[in-house]
Amino acid sequence: MSLNRCVYLFSRLQRHISTRTSRSTAGSGLLHKKHQADPVVCCRHVSSNSSSPKPPDTSLFVPISLKTDSLSDGSVGIELTQPLDKSELLKVLNRFYKKKEMQKLAADHGLDARLFHQAFISFRKYVLDVTSLPADLHIILSDICSGAGHVDDVYPYFMRHAKQIFPMLDCMDDLRKISDLRVPANWYPDARAIQRKVIFHAGPTNSGKTYHAIQRYLAAKSGVYCGPLKLLAHEIFEKSNDANVPCDLVTGEERTFMDSDGRASGHVACTIEMCSVTTPYEVAVIDEIQMIRDPSRGWAWTRALLGLCAEEIHVCGEPAAIDFVRELMYTTGEEVEVNTYQRLTPFSVLDHAVESLENLRPGDCIVCFSKNDIYSISRQIEARGLECAVIYGSLPPGTKLSQAKKFNDPDDPCKILVATDAIGMGLNLSIRRVIFNSLIKPNVNEKGEKQMETISTSQALQISGRAGRFASKFKEGEVTTMHTNDLPVLKEILSLSVEPIKTAGLHPTAEQIEMFAYHLPDATLSNLVDIFVSLSQVDGMYFVCNIDDFKFLADMIQHIPLNLRSRYVFCTAPINKKQPFVCTSFLKFARQFSRDEPLTFDWVARHVSWPLSAPKNIKDLVHLEAVHDVLDLYLWLSYRFMDMFPDTALVRGTQKELDEIIQQGVRNITRLIRAADPTITGPLQVQGSSGGQAGGKNANPNSRGQRGQRGLGEMDSSLAGRLVRDGLLTPDLLRQLQREWSRDRKQEVTNPSALATEPANNNKEKRKKKRK
Repeated sequence: MSLNRCVYLFSRLQRHISTRTSRSTAGSGLLHKKHQADPVVCCRHVSSNSSSPKPPDTSLFVPISLKTDSLSDGSVGIELTQPLDKSELLKVLNRFYKKKEMQKLAADHGLDARLFHQAFISFRKYVLDVTSLPADLHIILSDICSGAGHVDDVYPYFMRHAKQIFPMLDCMDDLRKISDLRVPANWYPDARAIQRKVIFHAGPTNSGKTYHAIQRYLAAKSGVYCGPLKLLAHEIFEKSNDANVPCDLVTGEERTFMDSDGRASGHVACTIEMCSVTTPYEVAVIDEIQMIRDPSRGWAWTRALLGLCAEEIHVCGEPAAIDFVRELMYTTGEEVEVNTYQRLTPFSVLDHAVESLENLRPGDCIVCFSKNDIYSISRQIEARGLECAVIYGSLPPGTKLSQAKKFNDPDDPCKILVATDAIGMGLNLSIRRVIFNSLIKPNVNEKGEKQMETISTSQALQISGRAGRFASKFKEGEVTTMHTNDLPVLKEILSLSVEPIKTAGLHPTAEQIEMFAYHLPDATLSNLVDIFVSLSQVDGMYFVCNIDDFKFLADMIQHIPLNLRSRYVFCTAPINKKQPFVCTSFLKFARQFSRDEPLTFDWVARHVSWPLSAPKNIKDLVHLEAVHDVLDLYLWLSYRFMDMFPDTALVRGTQKELDEIIQQGVRNITRLIRAADPTITGPLQVQGSSGGQAGGKNANPNSRGQRGQRGLGEMDSSLAGRLVRDGLLTPDLLRQLQREWSRDRKQEVTNPSALATEPANNNKEKRKKKRK
């Protein structure tokens, strides 16, 4: 080999060995400058992980596949040394893997046992499968195989490979800084630039706390109301405009401006997720502050409380939140003034349960925690000749208001309400007595796990407080249970003090996720969020909200080509993942969006099969509710991607028509439930007709089989039907029992002699006993 060729090869080798850290160093510098520029905010609570960051959850680190045949060295390593023996290479690599010193050294550089094993498997496959190794690695391995090198010399090249398949190892410090959530008050410089006055209006349900805050809101030159529900925002919107205070309405799915030219009014009523933290106001009202600890939505109350740019912040909620809000405002240097209120009308817990629907009275509200219980109880009530209104969470707002109006109307024969805990907020109802049908409610904890548990004192008070509301026709409220066994439990729950609020929710922002994606460009959005939460550091006052719904949507549309910001926005859409039709529609919306094809009204109408007819059974009603949610999703996306969802007005008009159809269905809900009953009674009738007896022209009405069949049908309409409805007997088991009953009847018919001799034998035995 010529001298010039050797010089050339060694110059190439030197470039391979040089370090490549410019990108991560630059990123660290930028982040360091960003954190230095932030204003300093005092913080009383400091968690243990502020001094020593928690180790990351390495199970979330997904290795990246490397291309093995795109090397520029060619056969440089072979030219400088000699071809490598694969069997010898395997022995060298296995010796390296088994060395405890190498494992410990790798652990000091971020490779725990799991990552070390994954990285070694990838490194071994790479070394053995690649056609030509990089020159520097080839030379090192050749030296080790020939006895001129030590197996430990493999370590730098192993780590280089590990950082290629796990890029987060090379920028872990940067990722930790991005996911540092310990001082969220610093995220809102506009709010920190002014001295805000915080007034806490504390009291139970129906104490007038929100009323006093709203009075100050109406008297201000400008203001924002932040509520947990669209219904509450709509109520304040109407109340403001009725008081000649121009007010706009802003929710996730709706924008209503009072100015004909679309200019913003001085006042705005919005759902709390939609409040602006950059617009200056004189007064801001944050309603139901206790929801700051909600596992899914708590971040929105944290954002509003820390970020609203208003001279006065009026906070309304339970007294259990007073100390926590004071503590939170201490971190911003703002004092809290507390105004306490007492309930305007009393309510009492009765000493007896209702026990039977026969004991219902006008003004009663039966509270259930499942839609199936609502269906069952509403039918049983109307079977007794009484009318009832029905309210549950998945109904459109217009339908809820319609049912509330029907129940409140003194001239309407409907005097009983069957509802879920959706009545706890947002609806003014004239209830005399709240009856808990059950005290067990499905909940989702902070880890995203669904569990059945007894309702909390806060939930029980919120629902019980709907009885005997001020300005209703019932001046005193009563609370009890449907079942006697539940009554002492309810009394114990209501006797307890509400657990003080100790933490507030946080959620990663789109900007933080984008910074993560810069360092981890090959990671999926779901994986990015997982790693973010794993690395995030929060102090003792905060927790990271549950992100399961976000990840569910991210995984659903991962295969669809979208830029990161659009993907993030789609994944924050508020949809019910339990509704298959809604999830399918979400997927189709994202796919159409990715093709850069506008989602027109005609496209949406074809998708939902509009126009739709009135529901004929409960299944139809549930589908209509899902279609309403799909139209809600369209409207929600239309305010984020206006050019791609252009037909907002047409979709909103269609949604109003659909709301009326759903209202019609809910008014006839018991008829819809009756229409669904053939799923229970049908199999019995089919079995009877299959024998050729029940429905034929020559059927003998006095035949034994016919009488038996009629008896079974009667049983189904009473006992069997109740067992199926209560979940104690499934339709499949009912069919199996029916088949066994039919076999027994056939045996009786085919073997009448046995039936005749059996009573005779019984009579003989009785006579023998008498003689004795």
